[in-house]
Amino acid sequence: MRAITLTLIMGFLAACSPAIPDSGAGIGFDNAVDAEEARRAREAALTTGQPLVSPTAISDETMGPAPLVAGLSAQSSVLVRPLPSAVSGTGSSDDIAAETAAALAAASANSGQVPLQASPSNPAPQSHTGISNENDFSAVSDRQTITSDAERIAQNRAQYQVIAPTALPTRSASSQPNIVDYALSTSNPRGTRVYSRSGFNGAAKAARNCDRFSSPDQAQSEFLSQGGPQKDRKGLDPDGDGYACSWDPGPFRRAAKN
Repeated sequence: MRAITLTLIMGFLAACSPAIPDSGAGIGFDNAVDAEEARRAREAALTTGQPLVSPTAISDETMGPAPLVAGLSAQSSVLVRPLPSAVSGTGSSDDIAAETAAALAAASANSGQVPLQASPSNPAPQSHTGISNENDFSAVSDRQTITSDAERIAQNRAQYQVIAPTALPTRSASSQPNIVDYALSTSNPRGTRVYSRSGFNGAAKAARNCDRFSSPDQAQSEFLSQGGPQKDRKGLDPDGDGYACSWDPGPFRRAAKN
Protein backbone atom coordinates (compact mmCIF):
# COMPACT_ATOMS: atom_id res chain seq x y z
CA MET A 1 0.00 0.00 0.00
CA ARG A 2 2.87 2.37 0.82
CA ALA A 3 4.54 1.62 -2.50
CA ILE A 4 1.36 2.44 -4.42
CA THR A 5 1.02 5.76 -2.56
CA LEU A 6 4.62 6.80 -3.41
CA THR A 7 4.07 5.92 -7.07
CA LEU A 8 0.95 8.11 -7.25
CA ILE A 9 2.76 11.07 -5.61
CA MET A 10 5.71 10.90 -8.02
CA GLY A 11 3.38 10.72 -11.00
CA PHE A 12 1.49 13.79 -9.77
CA LEU A 13 4.71 15.80 -9.37
CA ALA A 14 5.93 14.84 -12.82
CA ALA A 15 2.69 16.05 -14.38
CA CYS A 16 2.98 19.47 -12.66
CA SER A 17 6.62 20.11 -13.77
CA PRO A 18 7.06 22.60 -16.71
CA ALA A 19 8.36 21.31 -20.03
CA ILE A 20 12.14 21.82 -20.59
CA PRO A 21 12.77 23.55 -23.93
CA ASP A 22 15.10 22.04 -26.49
CA SER A 23 18.42 23.85 -26.25
CA GLY A 24 19.52 22.69 -29.68
CA ALA A 25 17.04 25.04 -31.40
CA GLY A 26 18.94 28.17 -30.20
CA ILE A 27 18.05 31.04 -27.90
CA GLY A 28 14.96 33.00 -28.99
CA PHE A 29 13.99 30.68 -31.83
CA ASP A 30 11.50 27.84 -31.72
CA ASN A 31 13.20 25.77 -34.38
CA ALA A 32 16.12 25.67 -36.79
CA VAL A 33 14.06 27.12 -39.66
CA ASP A 34 13.34 30.34 -37.78
CA ALA A 35 17.00 30.67 -36.78
CA GLU A 36 18.18 30.29 -40.38
CA GLU A 37 15.67 32.89 -41.60
CA ALA A 38 16.80 35.37 -38.93
CA ARG A 39 20.45 34.87 -39.90
CA ARG A 40 19.68 35.50 -43.58
CA ALA A 41 17.74 38.67 -42.73
CA ARG A 42 20.62 40.02 -40.66
CA GLU A 43 23.16 39.36 -43.40
CA ALA A 44 20.90 41.02 -45.97
CA ALA A 45 20.56 44.14 -43.80
CA LEU A 46 24.35 44.42 -43.35
CA THR A 47 24.97 43.94 -47.08
CA THR A 48 22.46 46.58 -48.24
CA GLY A 49 23.48 49.11 -45.56
CA GLN A 50 20.01 49.30 -44.03
CA PRO A 51 19.90 49.45 -40.21
CA LEU A 52 18.48 46.47 -38.37
CA VAL A 53 16.29 48.77 -36.31
CA SER A 54 14.99 52.07 -37.68
CA PRO A 55 15.92 55.14 -35.54
CA THR A 56 12.26 56.18 -35.50
CA ALA A 57 11.34 52.89 -33.93
CA ILE A 58 13.54 53.72 -30.93
CA SER A 59 12.54 57.37 -30.31
CA ASP A 60 10.78 60.11 -32.27
CA GLU A 61 12.52 62.89 -30.26
CA THR A 62 14.21 65.52 -32.45
CA MET A 63 17.91 66.24 -31.81
CA GLY A 64 19.08 69.76 -30.96
CA PRO A 65 22.26 71.45 -32.20
CA ALA A 66 25.45 69.50 -31.75
CA PRO A 67 27.41 70.43 -28.59
CA LEU A 68 30.75 72.27 -28.73
CA VAL A 69 34.02 70.78 -27.60
CA ALA A 70 34.94 72.10 -24.12
CA GLY A 71 37.73 74.70 -24.09
CA LEU A 72 37.18 76.00 -27.66
CA SER A 73 35.57 79.26 -28.75
CA ALA A 74 32.43 79.36 -30.89
CA GLN A 75 34.44 80.60 -33.91
CA SER A 76 37.06 77.83 -33.81
CA SER A 77 35.24 74.94 -32.16
CA VAL A 78 34.73 71.47 -33.58
CA LEU A 79 31.20 70.09 -33.67
CA VAL A 80 30.60 66.68 -32.18
CA ARG A 81 28.40 65.05 -34.80
CA PRO A 82 26.09 62.11 -34.03
CA LEU A 83 26.59 58.73 -35.60
CA PRO A 84 25.72 58.52 -39.32
CA SER A 85 23.06 55.88 -38.60
CA ALA A 86 21.07 58.39 -36.52
CA VAL A 87 21.34 61.22 -39.10
CA SER A 88 20.99 59.76 -42.55
CA GLY A 89 19.40 56.46 -41.63
CA THR A 90 22.36 54.48 -42.99
CA GLY A 91 25.21 52.82 -41.15
CA SER A 92 27.59 51.89 -43.97
CA SER A 93 31.34 51.99 -43.45
CA ASP A 94 31.76 54.60 -46.22
CA ASP A 95 29.50 57.08 -44.40
CA ILE A 96 31.32 56.52 -41.11
CA ALA A 97 34.72 57.04 -42.77
CA ALA A 98 33.54 60.24 -44.50
CA GLU A 99 32.16 61.71 -41.27
CA THR A 100 35.36 60.82 -39.36
CA ALA A 101 37.59 62.39 -42.03
CA ALA A 102 35.51 65.58 -42.00
CA ALA A 103 35.73 65.86 -38.20
CA LEU A 104 39.53 65.33 -38.21
CA ALA A 105 39.99 67.92 -40.98
CA ALA A 106 37.95 70.49 -39.07
CA ALA A 107 39.93 69.87 -35.90
CA SER A 108 43.25 70.18 -37.74
CA ALA A 109 42.18 73.44 -39.45
CA ASN A 110 41.07 75.05 -36.20
CA SER A 111 43.91 73.81 -33.98
CA GLY A 112 46.08 76.88 -34.64
CA GLN A 113 43.26 79.36 -33.95
CA VAL A 114 42.57 78.38 -30.36
CA PRO A 115 43.95 81.10 -28.03
CA LEU A 116 46.31 79.99 -25.28
CA GLN A 117 44.79 80.42 -21.84
CA ALA A 118 47.71 81.55 -19.63
CA SER A 119 47.63 81.20 -15.85
CA PRO A 120 50.15 81.42 -12.97
CA SER A 121 50.73 77.69 -13.30
CA ASN A 122 50.82 77.91 -17.12
CA PRO A 123 52.54 81.21 -18.04
CA ALA A 124 52.54 82.47 -21.58
CA PRO A 125 55.69 81.54 -23.54
CA GLN A 126 58.32 84.20 -23.98
CA SER A 127 58.87 85.27 -27.56
CA HIS A 128 62.43 85.68 -28.84
CA THR A 129 62.56 87.63 -32.05
CA GLY A 130 66.28 87.28 -32.78
CA ILE A 131 69.77 88.10 -31.51
CA SER A 132 70.62 91.24 -29.61
CA ASN A 133 71.67 94.46 -31.29
CA GLU A 134 75.25 94.10 -30.06
CA ASN A 135 75.58 90.66 -31.68
CA ASP A 136 73.89 91.63 -34.94
CA PHE A 137 76.68 92.17 -37.48
CA SER A 138 74.52 94.23 -39.82
CA ALA A 139 73.43 96.54 -36.99
CA VAL A 140 76.99 97.03 -35.71
CA SER A 141 78.36 97.66 -39.22
CA ASP A 142 75.88 100.53 -39.63
CA ARG A 143 77.21 102.24 -36.49
CA GLN A 144 80.94 101.46 -36.68
CA THR A 145 83.46 101.30 -39.48
CA ILE A 146 87.20 100.71 -39.80
CA THR A 147 87.77 104.46 -39.75
CA SER A 148 85.72 104.95 -36.57
CA ASP A 149 87.59 102.09 -34.90
CA ALA A 150 90.93 103.71 -35.74
CA GLU A 151 89.78 107.06 -34.36
CA ARG A 152 88.61 105.43 -31.12
CA ILE A 153 91.96 103.66 -30.67
CA ALA A 154 93.82 106.92 -31.23
CA GLN A 155 91.68 108.66 -28.61
CA ASN A 156 92.41 105.93 -26.08
CA ARG A 157 96.14 106.18 -26.73
CA ALA A 158 96.04 109.94 -26.27
CA GLN A 159 94.62 109.39 -22.78
CA TYR A 160 97.43 107.07 -21.71
CA GLN A 161 99.60 108.36 -18.86
CA VAL A 162 103.17 107.08 -18.85
CA ILE A 163 104.80 106.98 -15.43
CA ALA A 164 108.59 106.92 -15.48
CA PRO A 165 110.31 104.64 -12.96
CA THR A 166 111.96 106.25 -9.98
CA ALA A 167 114.64 105.14 -7.56
CA LEU A 168 113.68 102.93 -4.66
CA PRO A 169 113.14 104.76 -1.39
CA THR A 170 115.91 104.53 1.17
CA ARG A 171 115.26 102.84 4.45
CA SER A 172 114.89 105.03 7.44
CA ALA A 173 117.47 104.74 10.18
CA SER A 174 116.62 102.19 12.83
CA SER A 175 118.34 100.98 15.92
CA GLN A 176 117.29 97.39 15.20
CA PRO A 177 119.40 95.29 12.79
CA ASN A 178 117.94 94.34 9.44
CA ILE A 179 117.47 90.58 9.29
CA VAL A 180 116.90 90.69 5.50
CA ASP A 181 120.33 92.23 4.87
CA TYR A 182 121.88 89.74 7.25
CA ALA A 183 120.21 86.79 5.45
CA LEU A 184 121.52 87.98 2.06
CA SER A 185 125.02 88.52 3.48
CA THR A 186 125.32 84.90 4.66
CA SER A 187 125.69 81.68 2.68
CA ASN A 188 126.12 78.86 5.19
CA PRO A 189 123.12 76.54 5.70
CA ARG A 190 121.41 76.04 9.03
CA GLY A 191 123.22 73.74 11.48
CA THR A 192 126.70 74.43 10.11
CA ARG A 193 128.99 75.76 12.88
CA VAL A 194 130.68 79.04 11.99
CA TYR A 195 131.11 80.67 15.39
CA SER A 196 132.44 79.12 18.60
CA ARG A 197 130.08 78.64 21.53
CA SER A 198 130.88 77.64 25.12
CA GLY A 199 128.87 76.51 28.11
CA PHE A 200 126.90 73.48 29.23
CA ASN A 201 123.28 72.58 28.44
CA GLY A 202 123.26 75.08 25.59
CA ALA A 203 120.30 73.41 23.80
CA ALA A 204 118.11 73.37 26.92
CA LYS A 205 118.96 76.98 27.68
CA ALA A 206 118.20 78.02 24.10
CA ALA A 207 114.79 76.26 24.25
CA ARG A 208 113.81 78.18 27.37
CA ASN A 209 115.01 81.53 26.02
CA CYS A 210 113.42 81.08 22.58
CA ASP A 211 109.99 80.61 24.17
CA ARG A 212 110.08 84.27 25.19
CA PHE A 213 109.77 85.48 21.56
CA SER A 214 106.57 85.39 19.54
CA SER A 215 108.37 84.62 16.25
CA PRO A 216 111.81 83.47 15.02
CA ASP A 217 112.30 86.86 13.28
CA GLN A 218 112.08 88.67 16.63
CA ALA A 219 114.54 86.20 18.16
CA GLN A 220 117.02 86.75 15.29
CA SER A 221 116.69 90.52 15.54
CA GLU A 222 117.35 90.39 19.29
CA PHE A 223 120.29 88.02 18.73
CA LEU A 224 121.94 90.42 16.27
CA SER A 225 121.31 93.45 18.51
CA GLN A 226 123.11 91.72 21.42
CA GLY A 227 126.40 91.16 19.55
CA GLY A 228 125.47 88.30 17.26
CA PRO A 229 126.48 86.39 15.40
CA GLN A 230 129.94 86.51 16.95
CA LYS A 231 128.57 86.62 20.50
CA ASP A 232 125.58 84.85 21.96
CA ARG A 233 124.89 86.56 25.27
CA LYS A 234 121.33 85.13 25.66
CA GLY A 235 122.10 81.62 24.45
CA LEU A 236 119.87 81.74 21.37
CA ASP A 237 122.41 80.11 18.99
CA PRO A 238 123.91 77.06 20.73
CA ASP A 239 125.12 75.37 17.52
CA GLY A 240 127.03 78.49 16.31
CA ASP A 241 125.54 78.69 12.77
CA GLY A 242 124.67 82.38 13.28
CA TYR A 243 120.88 81.83 13.28
CA ALA A 244 118.94 82.22 16.51
CA CYS A 245 116.30 79.71 17.55
CA SER A 246 114.56 78.33 14.42
CA TRP A 247 115.14 81.32 12.18
CA ASP A 248 115.85 80.39 8.52
CA PRO A 249 117.50 82.76 5.97
CA GLY A 250 116.48 80.52 3.06
CA PRO A 251 113.18 82.27 2.10
CA PHE A 252 114.93 85.67 1.90
CA ARG A 253 117.66 84.26 -0.34
CA ARG A 254 115.15 82.66 -2.70
CA ALA A 255 113.10 85.83 -2.90
CA ALA A 256 116.21 87.84 -3.86
CA LYS A 257 117.02 85.41 -6.69
CA ASN A 258 113.55 85.66 -8.17
